[in-house]
Amino acid sequence: MAFSKEQRKGTISGIIFVAIFAAAATMISDLAFVQKLGISPLVIGIVIGIFYANTLHNKTPDAWATGITFSGKKILRFAIVFYGFRITFQQIMDVGMSGFMVSLIMLATTFIIGTYLGIKMFKMDKETSMLTASGASVCGAAAVLATEPVLKAEGHKTAVAVSMVVLFGTISMFLYPVLYASIIEPATGFLHMTPQEFGIYVGGTIHEVAQVVAVPASVQGAPEEMANSAVIVKMTRVIMIAPMLIILGIYLSMSAKKSGGAAGGVKLVIPWFAVYFIGMAGFNSLQIVPQNIVDVINEIDTFLLTMAMTALGMGTVFAKFKGLGLAPLYTAGAMFVWLVIGGFIVTKLVVANF
Repeated sequence: MAFSKEQRKGTISGIIFVAIFAAAATMISDLAFVQKLGISPLVIGIVIGIFYANTLHNKTPDAWATGITFSGKKILRFAIVFYGFRITFQQIMDVGMSGFMVSLIMLATTFIIGTYLGIKMFKMDKETSMLTASGASVCGAAAVLATEPVLKAEGHKTAVAVSMVVLFGTISMFLYPVLYASIIEPATGFLHMTPQEFGIYVGGTIHEVAQVVAVPASVQGAPEEMANSAVIVKMTRVIMIAPMLIILGIYLSMSAKKSGGAAGGVKLVIPWFAVYFIGMAGFNSLQIVPQNIVDVINEIDTFLLTMAMTALGMGTVFAKFKGLGLAPLYTAGAMFVWLVIGGFIVTKLVVANF
């Protein structure tokens, strides 16, 4: 046990050690040029953690390992629950049925395409394929973190998935404003979208929340409705992570049973933290807690997520990547093409019919 009498001191030391790294990641993310790139402290945390894992890992006491593991597992679940304070059901209703349908269609299709291509075409293992697909289909690094405990995946597989989110999410931030200015802008583009439609397209297809915020800000003269639609649709995708994880848990249990589970059936894995996440979003929708307190909760929650990501990075040794080759890159690239092209088509069709 992490907090048994024998391990308590090492666990606490390990948690503090991770917290120091996470604090450094937070300070780096506050730098102006880093904010302009839309890089979250979660991403910086895993990069710092990976650097530690491959350079200084042998310099720290073994007793701290329980605290690092605790940060990557238990603190993670706690932070995902409180992520619900970023969402209200009213926001989802405001964007209307078109925004909801785009979110649902893009999440489901991207996850299925990514998982299928990763396993069947590019011969990756199931965990890495699903983690990479969850990051692209839902909300980037946070989705990868939330999916990891359901799959019981190893830390280095999580790191691979996060790296793909960072790569293609960053490309999106630079690509989408160019697309809008050249071929989508209502007055001049031959594939024109209204600002609200473009906002739905951005929110329904770009990986990270920070990246979704950055795109409308990069469009010169973008109306407020573009940014509002993008963020609300994105947060709709975020809340869908809970039902997605529940369905994934049921699927994994059924798959295990079909492949010959233990006598008496296979235990259904329900990611209760995902259920609590919906409950927290529902509580936040009541707007009982003052907004200034909600802002503080979200800041603390971001720090806890950064701790979890840093801890996962600390368990990522490059030697474990051997054998994966370029398969994650191909898988994430295929999903990216679907998000950009398929997402445009889906957005136009859905908005036209809803």
